[in-house]
Amino acid sequence: MSLKDVLNTHRIVVCVGSGGVGKTTTAASLALAAATGGKRVLVLTIDPAKRLANSLGLNEMTTEEQQIDKRLFDAAGIDCKGTLHAMMLDTKRTFDDLVTRFASSEERKNRILNNKLYQYMSSSLAGTQEYMAMEKLYSVRNDARYDLIVLDTPPTSNALDFLEAPERLVGMIDSPATRWFIDAFEGAGKFSFNLLQKGAAFLLRGLSNFTGAKFLEEVANFVVDLNDLFGGFRERAKKVSDALRSPEVAFVLVTSPSPLAIEESLYFSDKLSGANMRRTAFVINQVHALHAEPSRPESELAAELANVLGPTGTSELLERMQTALDDERARAISDRVETERLRTRGGKDTLYIEVPAFDTDVHDLRALARVASFLTGASELRIVEE
Repeated sequence: MSLKDVLNTHRIVVCVGSGGVGKTTTAASLALAAATGGKRVLVLTIDPAKRLANSLGLNEMTTEEQQIDKRLFDAAGIDCKGTLHAMMLDTKRTFDDLVTRFASSEERKNRILNNKLYQYMSSSLAGTQEYMAMEKLYSVRNDARYDLIVLDTPPTSNALDFLEAPERLVGMIDSPATRWFIDAFEGAGKFSFNLLQKGAAFLLRGLSNFTGAKFLEEVANFVVDLNDLFGGFRERAKKVSDALRSPEVAFVLVTSPSPLAIEESLYFSDKLSGANMRRTAFVINQVHALHAEPSRPESELAAELANVLGPTGTSELLERMQTALDDERARAISDRVETERLRTRGGKDTLYIEVPAFDTDVHDLRALARVASFLTGASELRIVEE
């Protein structure tokens, strides 16, 4: 099996990994590979770099789906048999859509959307982005316009932020503090110290001296209104969590050959396995090929350099070139050691795809197609370069 087979047999491909390892480029390249193969593809990315938009021929990534113009593929010499769409996650808009869907009344929906605490939570609370990425994935997975959805997840050093986002959101809504507020205020029907139980009224009067009664009223109304959504949120979060474990979802772990990135990738892999999510492949980006030592004597190389550049400084230049070659070979050997360590610890039931370190950045569709050729097996990294 290859990653090309994975693209052809799955509905959703999720790219995960830490920041700076080429995860977003990998997601875009996989999406491009599937589109050139005839599929209708959506790549959903989180906080993408400007370079990704440029690579796809877009002025910028937006929160609306944008189709890549076929003329851009033609200009790059790419025969794209399918279609490729791209969009950026809008965390707050996704959360707003959930509130709109599950609020019991128009009045309650508007009250939540206009609440200052909600406006903060829906855009800035830790973990909200991770959950909304999963929520957006869940909402588009049945979209008949697409054969494949490729998700570029938020860069994270903690796998739990991503894997446990649905459960943590429910836990926040159903926390002991939330339940206490609900028990204290829901029976009263509105915020009034006179209508509360004596113990709750005493505690909250003291708290209001620090926060102000107006702020406390916002908290109370928000918590009670949020509880109105809880049943729908809890059911939705469970569906999102279950969807991540579906056979139609493939997880691709993206890393570089640096020791720290390899360790993070293996840690993430263990978390995926522990959560019963399908670890399908490791992609190791930026792998250096091992250049062979010069086969000709140093005297011949020096003479050839002198013929081109003149005799002055030839020996110094040759020494600098040898040092550069030695450095590159040391980097390539280190990369090989780390990739082999990954293969040994990652197990035999997983794909391992190596993408070479390129001389230039990936900045256009042609460069993305080059990356895609290595990801899908059309091109292979030569471990030793002559």
